[in-house]
Amino acid sequence: MLYVSAFVVSILLVLLLIPPFRKLAVKIDFVDKPRPDSERKIHREPIPLTAGIAIFLGFFITYFVFIGSITKEAVGIFLGSILILGIGLVDDWYKTNGKELASLPKLIVQVCAAIIVYSSGIAFEGFNNPFNGQYINLPEWLQLVLTILWIFGVTTVINFSDGIDGLAGGLSAISGGTLFVVALTMGRGDSALLAVILVGAALAYLRYNKPPARVFMGDAGATFLGFILGIIALDGAFKGATLASLFVPIFALGVPIFDNIIVVIRRLRESKPIYQADASQAHYRLLATGLNQKQTLIFLCLLNLCFGLTAIILAINGAGV
Repeated sequence: MLYVSAFVVSILLVLLLIPPFRKLAVKIDFVDKPRPDSERKIHREPIPLTAGIAIFLGFFITYFVFIGSITKEAVGIFLGSILILGIGLVDDWYKTNGKELASLPKLIVQVCAAIIVYSSGIAFEGFNNPFNGQYINLPEWLQLVLTILWIFGVTTVINFSDGIDGLAGGLSAISGGTLFVVALTMGRGDSALLAVILVGAALAYLRYNKPPARVFMGDAGATFLGFILGIIALDGAFKGATLASLFVPIFALGVPIFDNIIVVIRRLRESKPIYQADASQAHYRLLATGLNQKQTLIFLCLLNLCFGLTAIILAINGAGV
């Protein structure tokens, strides 16, 4: 009942918060303007960029209502998320003025957010030896490095997936639902709560972002969803993992992760900066084949669902359920 209640409250809060923030964005001209010279800007009219704030507020209001007691981990997640939202809003503000925020400030802030999460006790600690069942606890320095790389990586791939209406929200909802089941399977109740709240927030956002979109969450919202998904995977899928089940969170985030791995390989081959935004993601390539936005969205969400089912099967087998 806890999860159902949190899910419903999350949906309702985000549904209620998006319209006033949308009006505010129009009033202060905080909108994503069409750019005919950009192959990535495919919308034809200015779209408000404030849904990320509504998602953030709806998520954490719900989280703190249902968490029961304020833990060190909860504080770490909240403080890290504030950094992520803040730098995302700055990035979005630059874009409303036709500019681009340099990559270095974003990298520094996102790494700092991941360090805060690590300091709160959420980390990739180790895995079970498949030969003798003994738990291998990694050195603290390696735990820190892997935690930062994972959280930063998931934050980035979700943000890069935010290229067409409904995609980042749809993929996040499916991945969040997958991680919810995985967390329950592994007995990680706190992570399951985070996941179900995220799913509710993402689905509520889709009410306004499905094609044709009436509002965007911007980098602020996309990086926030990626940040939370990375944390859920660390605490709800990696904890006490067997070697084989280390693939569970990777499959849970299948489309964003595998798509961006392919993109990075392609950019390295072409000697292009790997962090430079372009139209090489799967959704742009599918649009180039003649599919429309809705068809592309459905295809990639169904593919992510298949990856998610694979992750759940791996988790159940690994847990011996």
